[in-house]
Amino acid sequence: MGELPTPEPGPGELRIRLAFSGINPGDVKKRQIRPAAAPPGFPLIVPHSDGAGVVDAVGDGVSAAWVGRRAWCSYAQSYRPQGTAAQYTVVPEGCVGALPDSVSAEQGACLGIPGITAHRALFADGPVTGRTVVVAGALGSVGRAAAVLARRAGALVVGTVTRPDQLDELRELGVDRAACRGTPEAAGTEAGPAGTGRDRADTGSEWEDTGPLWWDTGSDRAQDGADVLDAVLALTGGRGADRIVEVAFDADAGLDARLLAPGGTIAAYATGAPAPALPFWPLAFKNATVRLLGYDDFPREAVRLAVPDITAAAAASALRYPIAAVHPLDAIAAAHEAVEHPSTPGRVLLALPD
Repeated sequence: MGELPTPEPGPGELRIRLAFSGINPGDVKKRQIRPAAAPPGFPLIVPHSDGAGVVDAVGDGVSAAWVGRRAWCSYAQSYRPQGTAAQYTVVPEGCVGALPDSVSAEQGACLGIPGITAHRALFADGPVTGRTVVVAGALGSVGRAAAVLARRAGALVVGTVTRPDQLDELRELGVDRAACRGTPEAAGTEAGPAGTGRDRADTGSEWEDTGPLWWDTGSDRAQDGADVLDAVLALTGGRGADRIVEVAFDADAGLDARLLAPGGTIAAYATGAPAPALPFWPLAFKNATVRLLGYDDFPREAVRLAVPDITAAAAASALRYPIAAVHPLDAIAAAHEAVEHPSTPGRVLLALPD
């Protein structure tokens, strides 16, 4: 803890007086495994990329209409030194979303990395309207956003969890089908109260409404993914999923190859093992795309497109996160430990002092 000069926004940037800072697993990993990765010229790094507060200054080229507006932000500590674990941060305008009055600052601080990662996973390979999307770990931070954004875009969404007792929460989230992948070590996800999804009547898609289906996963079939496979194949007439948003690529690559439709995409944003085995021929025969997602290096145009969709989902109360704990800034070490070793499902935040 210490005092730093208040940062000044440069051209194309906004300064936000922060109320809350969102802590993501990536923030913890940067501290743990990349202590020497700070770019030259940044002798001190303030951690965390996500936050929410009020814009209080803008740089050249940014409309003064931003000043005084509530906002959420991301990328504050992506190749930049002034993260959100402080009272002020400075970020590019394209990484800032206006925070609707109906959305709390706590929720705003949860939106950035998970929402932008989910959006990229879904839309990097084109629209998902009328397509089938499997979201692995649909009650996790990225998974929750992916399920909500996919449904709002007109996709048919199959959500998966690792425990049968989480299926009711998927029903509340609003996925079209729910199934359990079993409990591989690398596939654990946080669970919590879910928000509402988009209304199927608003999508204009042409797939048949066969009603909700909550797969019975009480048998050992869940352990090898058979129930997920059954759900997807039954839903798609045997064709398979067009997109799979994957949180545990090492554990699920084999199952994903079986789930995928010809020409489909696996968009993976996490893995347990750093060098996972790849089922080459099953994927090759399907002309599959395997897209690996690294948030820090997403194209800025992709971020610009993601921000309004995420904001709209939050404004509609479709995207809401359970909050596990809110720590004061001087308890940031305890907050990081809560992310590393969670005992309560949900997001962990820092509250910034007035």
